[in-house]
Amino acid sequence: MFQLFVNFSRFLFFLYLGIFLFHGISLMLDDAGLTNHSHSHAVFLGRISLVLTHITAFLILAYDTETVSFDIRVLIMASISLLFLVLANHLANILFERSFPLIWNCVFYLFDIGLIMLWRLNPDLAYRQMIWMVMGFFAAMWIPFVMRLIPRFEHLKWLYIVLAYGLVIATLLMGQTEYGSTNWIRIGNLFTFQPSEIVKFLFIFYLASVFRKRVEWRELFLTGGLSAGLVILFVLERDLGSALIFFFTYMVLLYVATSNLLLFGAGFGVAGIGSVLAYKLFSHVRVRVAAWLDPWSDIDDGGYQITQSLFAIGTGGLFGSGLTMGMPNNIPVATKDFIFSAICEEFGAVFGVGIILVFLLLFAKGFLIAYGSKRRFYGLLAAGITAMMAFQTFLIIGGNIKLIPLTGVTLPFMSYGGSSVVVSIITIGFLQWLAMQEQEEEEVMDRAAK
Repeated sequence: MFQLFVNFSRFLFFLYLGIFLFHGISLMLDDAGLTNHSHSHAVFLGRISLVLTHITAFLILAYDTETVSFDIRVLIMASISLLFLVLANHLANILFERSFPLIWNCVFYLFDIGLIMLWRLNPDLAYRQMIWMVMGFFAAMWIPFVMRLIPRFEHLKWLYIVLAYGLVIATLLMGQTEYGSTNWIRIGNLFTFQPSEIVKFLFIFYLASVFRKRVEWRELFLTGGLSAGLVILFVLERDLGSALIFFFTYMVLLYVATSNLLLFGAGFGVAGIGSVLAYKLFSHVRVRVAAWLDPWSDIDDGGYQITQSLFAIGTGGLFGSGLTMGMPNNIPVATKDFIFSAICEEFGAVFGVGIILVFLLLFAKGFLIAYGSKRRFYGLLAAGITAMMAFQTFLIIGGNIKLIPLTGVTLPFMSYGGSSVVVSIITIGFLQWLAMQEQEEEEVMDRAAK
């Protein structure tokens, strides 16, 4: 009977996700003025689909086939995490009153799917992830209050870039190596963090502060040189994922700020030359490229990760093997780099495509916030935040399915990692704050016009 329910639940999860996406798209169309559906109704049904997904998944995870009973500890964890998701979503929409509910819905849905899969893979990590989620959310909720206390923070560009370089250099000199990359700093015996996650935030604020005004050639070369320096430091740390994310984010903001196709093309030309040099100079770059081109020829070593990822996705098929019925623990680093592959194995490739669509909804809304910003600085911040998250998502999912060479980055909101989770939620908090600021300024202008 239990296995029958698990098999049936594969289609339930697909149905829940379909409802979530349908009403998410409805919200996008409503905000664009293209439809006239009930906004609150679409938000409510999106949240209902999240709740149903959570309850169904944790009932499966809590059931013990040996004792034919439910594990009370799992049910308690499920209740606490569901209560947090519901209350946090509600509180976010109160404190960020003029923000967009679609963004919160997408973020909490992705968090929940990640939490479900983490519990499936390693319950201890799921407990920790829940703690990081609470901490990140608590920090994000203070953003509207803190930003009122910081006047003209767009003038702090040198502070942002100096702190960014300090963190990256400290990581290079004192950092710990994990999975070939030196990108962690340990403080004491219990606390470790990934400085590159904080540097992402500083880098976006630096670029937005520089590009908010017309940039002369001298300052443009200086900014490009400082950005390239960070990328080179990440390459030296063997953190290729961060290097690529920072480069693409810089290119997006450069084009948004200048609309100069010649500069945009020249930047990618320089990047092409740099990629060739990196391939020639660094053995770890050659290993990653070789594993991407032909992982099957070295399936027991360099190609092991990607082949196991492909095996898992292929084994799951369109609708998955069913939650608890697959073998996601056979995927290396499944809780971090390959959580998307683990999800595809048990929930199915169709569900995986749905997850990508949830990300696309989130990013589309972020870019619309940037496009609609009246203040150049706010628009650049929103574009930078969204572009950085989008490229990170593309890099890790593309690496999981062998579309591009694998890079060791986390899947936003879903992979295990304290630094990533906390910074991701704070980043979304800033994006929502930017949306609030724009709407408040529009209201002020409308009142002034009357």
